[in-house]
Amino acid sequence: MSEQPARPTGADQYVLILSCPDKRGIVHAVSSYLFMTGCNIEDSQQFGDHDTGLFFMRVHFSADPPVTVEKLRASFAAVGDSFQMDWQIHRAEDKMRVVLMVSKFGHCLNDLLFRTRIGALPVEIAAVVSNHTDFAELVASYDIPFHHIPVSRENKGDAEAQLLQIVREEGVELVVLARYMQVLSDDLCKQLSGRIINIHHSFLPSFKGAKPYHQAHARGVKLIGATAHYVTADLDEGPIIEQEVERVGHEVTPEQLVAIGRDVECQALARAVKWHAERRILLNGRRTVVFA
Repeated sequence: MSEQPARPTGADQYVLILSCPDKRGIVHAVSSYLFMTGCNIEDSQQFGDHDTGLFFMRVHFSADPPVTVEKLRASFAAVGDSFQMDWQIHRAEDKMRVVLMVSKFGHCLNDLLFRTRIGALPVEIAAVVSNHTDFAELVASYDIPFHHIPVSRENKGDAEAQLLQIVREEGVELVVLARYMQVLSDDLCKQLSGRIINIHHSFLPSFKGAKPYHQAHARGVKLIGATAHYVTADLDEGPIIEQEVERVGHEVTPEQLVAIGRDVECQALARAVKWHAERRILLNGRRTVVFA
């Protein structure tokens, strides 16, 4: 096993992500900028999509003070403008603030809470929002604010306004639908575009409606799965981030399918949240580029 190079002592860690029209000189321009500003590239990934004509890049680099994220953003703007880049620079150590949303199925919520507590997810859970009170005590045990926001046809607009207020006041960068069983309005989806992730069983759209695992059992499926994706106004058709599957046999009962499906959902959603929080995902039209 090769020895990994040591990180510079005391150096701050940063992540640059960008997308732009693909043309020659992008990698050279980025690496030259980082060299000229005294930064050290620790990891770099890039991808040119011939179908869309776009180029995507993620660079993890380090720099010693007096370099700061504010100075980097100010000085990189000229490079970004010259290549028509959509770009961001973040401190790698900064944990992304997220809001989790849940209804009556708590397996994904419980999994994300625990992974965050043990440091497996680089996030800070600012709040949990639910249209029910079932998990108020669970959330309180993690010392995280719990917001009960009931949703009905009559108050849907007010409920979403309350959610957006929490997002703004708490400086939230990501909303995670951890089995939140309410359809969001087109307006909310647009306001949180690229900042809201959902998890659903991969039987959609084949097995719609209630008890999809029971429907799958009745059809004798051999693979069950789950899909984590960004939320758009098109229900369950947003850009896919991650998918997980598990093979099952004829002897598996509907109840066992449900249990296996819950585990699969937790795994896919946790990976999607982790990759988003680490700035590893870039939108590419209806698809994603994931530098995992």
